[in-house]
Amino acid sequence: MTSTPYRIRPFAPTDAADAAAAHRAGRPHLVTTPEVVSWQAELPHYHLLVAERADRVVGTARFGPVPDSTTPHQGFLNVSVLPEHRGTGAGTALLAAAERRLTALGVRDAHSWVDDTPEALGFAAARGYRRSGRAGRFSGLDLTAPLTPLPPTPPGVELRTAADYLDDPYPIYLVDIDGTRAEPGDLVLDDQPYEGWLAEIWQRPDQDHTLTAVVLVDGEAVAFSAAQTDGHRTYWSAFTATRSTHRGRGLAKLAKAHSLHRAKARGLTAAYTQNDAGNAPMLAVNTWLGYRECAAEWKHTRTLDA
Repeated sequence: MTSTPYRIRPFAPTDAADAAAAHRAGRPHLVTTPEVVSWQAELPHYHLLVAERADRVVGTARFGPVPDSTTPHQGFLNVSVLPEHRGTGAGTALLAAAERRLTALGVRDAHSWVDDTPEALGFAAARGYRRSGRAGRFSGLDLTAPLTPLPPTPPGVELRTAADYLDDPYPIYLVDIDGTRAEPGDLVLDDQPYEGWLAEIWQRPDQDHTLTAVVLVDGEAVAFSAAQTDGHRTYWSAFTATRSTHRGRGLAKLAKAHSLHRAKARGLTAAYTQNDAGNAPMLAVNTWLGYRECAAEWKHTRTLDA
């Protein structure tokens, strides 16, 4: 057996800052904080391993079963390593350990998003991960520059924020579930239960309810644009959705524009988002808002050995 200079072990709360740094290294378009890493590690379906060398965490593997998949035995697995430790065995060791644990959890197919770089794509291919035709696009927007003016608010339409729903976020949940059903994807998912949505989405520590814009039509919530931030300068557009009964009216654009204008007024300086490359309507909205593509990733899958 070939030895490795890295110790692969479960995440500990004291690893949060280093784990977040490893996840975001070389990816300025990602919004990840130590608080979110610690919070994710407590989720029931989420598992986190770290690679440690000389008492420093230099990489992570994030993995687990895919929640709510109608196809059994599906899992997710993503590995990140600090740039100066890539090519030294840390990523390989993390990947192998995570795959063993996924197999023990009953996962057969491991799904991973891989950066669109020669190094990352080569790493995945060499370890048996097959690239699908599904791509994700990251786009960025400079919030220090003038923003596209707000579109007019149609009659009967009202703008609020998610902070107005702190006592009862169920109307936001209904929009989220309806919008998720229309999202591109290669796995069919059941609707996420409300309690799970509260724990995994609404209560995320980086979720900013005051920046999340909600569109109401005749008093009913029908669209929103959810915002997450690093608490300092960076804004992440987590999900923008519209009820199926109200699509095609520009309400998603209206929500996202208002959210971005609030973020700029708050003093945030950079905004990022990610979309499936096949999601033409939202890509068009982002282009109208001034976003420009800054990175990409590809979906990969590997069938694990039993």
